[in-house]
Amino acid sequence: MTGLAELAGQVVAVPLGLVARWRGGRPMHPRGAVLDAVVERHGGTPPFGVPWLDAVGTEQVLVRMSRGAGLPAPLPDVLGLAVRLTGDDGSPVDLLLSSTGRGPLTRLVPVPRSDAAVPYSSIMAYRSAAGPVRVAALPATATAPSDPEPVARAAAAGGIAFDLAAAIGTGEWRTFAHLRGTGAGRPLDPPIRFDAVRNAPPGLAATGPMARFRAPAYATAREQGHPPAR
Repeated sequence: MTGLAELAGQVVAVPLGLVARWRGGRPMHPRGAVLDAVVERHGGTPPFGVPWLDAVGTEQVLVRMSRGAGLPAPLPDVLGLAVRLTGDDGSPVDLLLSSTGRGPLTRLVPVPRSDAAVPYSSIMAYRSAAGPVRVAALPATATAPSDPEPVARAAAAGGIAFDLAAAIGTGEWRTFAHLRGTGAGRPLDPPIRFDAVRNAPPGLAATGPMARFRAPAYATAREQGHPPAR
C-alpha cells in the first residue's frame, strides 16, 4: 500500500505540472479568496494529549477558501479551506481541508458542495502520541457563499465562521478552537502556497496513504516550479 501510494503520487505529479502551467501555477483549487482571520483557541475537553491541540490563546491567520475544479458557482464543487497558522518558532503551519461528510467514514470522502457552510476535513491523518489525528472545520454559520468575491464580502461582514475540531482515530470530533474571518485584502487571491505535508502542526506528522500520495506529488511538482498545494 505504501509503495502504491508513493507511485501514484509520482505519476499524478506529471499531469499536475501540465495543468499548473496551463492555469498559471495552480493545478487544483485555481479559484479562491484569501481572507484575514482570527483563531481563538480554547483547547480540547477533555484534553487531546497533543500540546498543539490543547493550547489556549488567540492568533491572526490567513485562510484561503477555494473551488477544487474551478467550476463556476452555483455548480457544486469540492470546496477547499486552507488555514495558515504560525508555529512557536515562526515557521508556517498549514491545514488543508476539503468539503466532506462528518461521520467516521464520510469524513474521508470529498463531497462536492454548492454552499461553503459545510464540514471540511483534512482527510489525511496525522501521527501523534495520542494516536492518528484528523482535523476538521465545522460550520458555525447557517450558510456561506462558495464563490470568491461573495466569500470576501461575507468575511468582512463577519459571516465566515467555523469551529476547528480534531478526532482521534474514528472518535467523535471535539472542538479546540474557533475560526472567524475578518476581511479580505487585495489582490483577492495572491499566489500563496500551502503545504500540509511539509508544514504539519507541531507534534503531528502527516501519515497514511494520502500523505504518502501527496509527498511525492508535491516534491515532483516543486522541482518543476509548480507546487500542487493550493
